[in-house]
Amino acid sequence: MSEKFQIVGSLLRPQNLLAYKSQIEKRDDIQYPFYNDFEGYQACETQAIQDVIQKQIDHKLSIISDGEFSKSLWHLDFVWGLKGVRRLIAEHGYFFRDFDETQTYETRRDIALAFDDKLSGHNHHFIDIYQEIQADAEEQTTKLCIPSPSHIFGEWSFSREQNLDQSNDSYYQEAEIFKHDLANAYQEFLSDYATIGGKIIQFDDCLWEMFSTDNPNSPFTGGHIDQASIQNLAQTFIDLNNKVIDYGHRLGLKVWTHNCRGNYDSRNMGGGSYETIANLFLGQQKYDRFFLEWDDERAGDLSALNVFKDRTETEVVLGLLSSKTATLDNETRVLDLLEKASQIIPKDRLFLSHQCGFASCDNGNALTESQQWAKIDQGQQIAADFFGK
Repeated sequence: MSEKFQIVGSLLRPQNLLAYKSQIEKRDDIQYPFYNDFEGYQACETQAIQDVIQKQIDHKLSIISDGEFSKSLWHLDFVWGLKGVRRLIAEHGYFFRDFDETQTYETRRDIALAFDDKLSGHNHHFIDIYQEIQADAEEQTTKLCIPSPSHIFGEWSFSREQNLDQSNDSYYQEAEIFKHDLANAYQEFLSDYATIGGKIIQFDDCLWEMFSTDNPNSPFTGGHIDQASIQNLAQTFIDLNNKVIDYGHRLGLKVWTHNCRGNYDSRNMGGGSYETIANLFLGQQKYDRFFLEWDDERAGDLSALNVFKDRTETEVVLGLLSSKTATLDNETRVLDLLEKASQIIPKDRLFLSHQCGFASCDNGNALTESQQWAKIDQGQQIAADFFGK
């Protein structure tokens, strides 16, 4: 199989692990990582991680993760593990577009955060998890996925506007102070990660498309919006990420990113093309590898890849396959787009993947585990056909 095929990170969890996860989401009287609150939970999670790592090896994946089995939500488990953070149940969850495109779909509600003390990233539970991954994967290359700093800064900012931060006496009242301490917490975490032998860190991010001028679902579009202030906010996000990326590079880490357009129970969050944000989030961020989503028409055409032409050390993973569907993907379409992409960026800097993981949150997308692995095997074969063994 081809090393040119990659997975974003998350895989479908087994039912015995989901039985614990479904209990967790309904309670905010328990302390992350919740092991002491549910008998047998830690042993179940540890075994599930060992099993999914072996399955990745069996399916000849070249870079191994824990399938994100240690998480309930793709981003918030990392925040729950920072010192100074308390998890809360919100009045509502996130809202996704439902299948009919006219209705909204509400997610789980354990998404609110209270900040009770100064943030710190030292002694994070994810360090223990990564050591498990290293031990189980043996000589395989491994990675760890966490949310980008700007995504968490953005959620903090938006949650204050929407009253999702239910703590009126929050430790953080000023955005600049929160941003500063958040960056420091990330740097502390990356330092610990590098110390235990971490080599690849992946920052996942869902906010870029809010700045796409052709995104009909963004609160930042419309004639009444002050676009100068929106551009300043985008630059704030980029600068925050780059500050942490630079620090990771000084530690010797490869720093990757995955841009997600929303992935919850096979639903998506919204539209917005890459062309409209290419000079911002693609051109200015200093990531070594970009996982991008082109599984449907929402992302626009491939012209945004031109921004990477002169960045000869930057790699791009084309998310041309879909993790949201149960059926195999159209190989002709994928091969055609790979060929078009290779006219812009040389093949040696391109990779293939599904647009997102199969279970960004623990409930997962609408397909079976066997269908998931069939889709992964198909991706491997398409990559081998296009790039060679």
